[in-house]
Formats: sequence, structure tokens, C-alpha cells
Amino acid sequence: MHRILTFITRVTGYCLRSLNYCFVAWTKPNTSSLLRETLTDQARNKSELVAENALLRQQLIILRRQVKRPACPKTDRMLLVLLASMARTWKQALFIVQPETLLRWHRQGLKLFWKYKSRAASLKPRTSQETVALIKEMARDNRLWGAERLRGELLKVGIRVCKRTIQKYMRNVRTRQPRGQTWRTFLHSHAQQIWACDFLPVTDLFFRSLFAFFIVELHSRWQADCCEFL
Repeated sequence: MHRILTFITRVTGYCLRSLNYCFVAWTKPNTSSLLRETLTDQARNKSELVAENALLRQQLIILRRQVKRPACPKTDRMLLVLLASMARTWKQALFIVQPETLLRWHRQGLKLFWKYKSRAASLKPRTSQETVALIKEMARDNRLWGAERLRGELLKVGIRVCKRTIQKYMRNVRTRQPRGQTWRTFLHSHAQQIWACDFLPVTDLFFRSLFAFFIVELHSRWQADCCEFL
């Protein structure tokens, strides 16, 4: 009796595994190409296509309910944008992505397209090395000349360069220096003509309030007579 129950259990498990394998193989989505499937659909009847469409819609509903963010490669994005441009009701046909996402992909595609269209015809710089060396030399030797002055001087010798190009090469030569003199330089130059004064309250040993007025020469640190007021 025990052997019979063991045999029945094994046969039941084998049948269940076979049924599970067949079910997974039946429900596995087809990964063939879109063009071949579209040509194959031309020979199918309308009822079969409607049933398959309903099945796909249900799977999309389940996918949207369980998957937070489906992954879309670049090829799928390009295909979705192309198909949406040919469908009038493309917003109602979207399930796995939002319409704003598809519009963002469309803008990114246009950006890449115009970036490709506006690329430089040649990677070789338009400004020759001799001209760049001349701009740097003139900017180094004439620090008071601006980009407009340098451009005018180059035009005199027949070299046409825009202002922004000159400014780009001037930055590598000239270092930023503070405009005007510092406060330390001013004091060092005019210390003999500058006097410092201060008026402050003080307290003597008997806790009386006194007010003192000091005058000091900055160059020699000589202190004038102090005036005290009660």
C-alpha cells in the first residue's frame, strides 16, 4: 500500500510539472520582429486579432499595476516616438509610459538631430597657430590694450579675427590684477601727511570719568599733547 501511494505521488508531481511547463511556454511572449508579425497579421481574421489585442491590453494593465518603472532602451524609445507620430489617438494608446515622457523623448531626439546637423565640418581650428601666437604676444606686451584694440591692430595687417576669439586667448596670457592701489600702499605713500585722532572716555584711580583726545602722526608715531576733560 505504501508503494502504491508513493507511485501515485510521483506521477501526480510529474503531471503537475509538465502542466506548469506547458503553461509557461504557452504564456511566454513572442520575441520575434515587429515587421514579420505585422505581415503575419494580414492573414489572420478580425476576431483573432481582437482577442489578441484584448490579451495584450490585459497584460499591460497587469504590468502597470505591478511594475513601478519599466525599462525602455533607446531603440524602443525611437520606435514609440515614431509610432506615436503616425497615430492620432497616441495619448490613449500609451500604457507603460506617460505622454509627458514620450514628449520628452521627442525633444531629446530633436536636440540630437540638430546637434548632428550643426556639427563642425572639420575638427581643425579655424585660427592658425601663427595668429594665436601673435595675439598672445600682443596681449603680453600691451597690457592696457583690450580685445577691441587688438582686433583693430590685427585688421591693419590683414588678419580678421572676432572679438571673442581674441578674448579667449587673452585669458591664458594676462592674469587678473587688483585695480587701483591697496589701503596699505596709500598709507605708506602719504604717512607723513596723515594724522590720526581719537576721542575716548577713561576712568582714573578715584573712579572719576575723564575724556581724552589723542592726536598721533602716522609716519613717526609722534603723539601730540593729550587733552583731558572732566
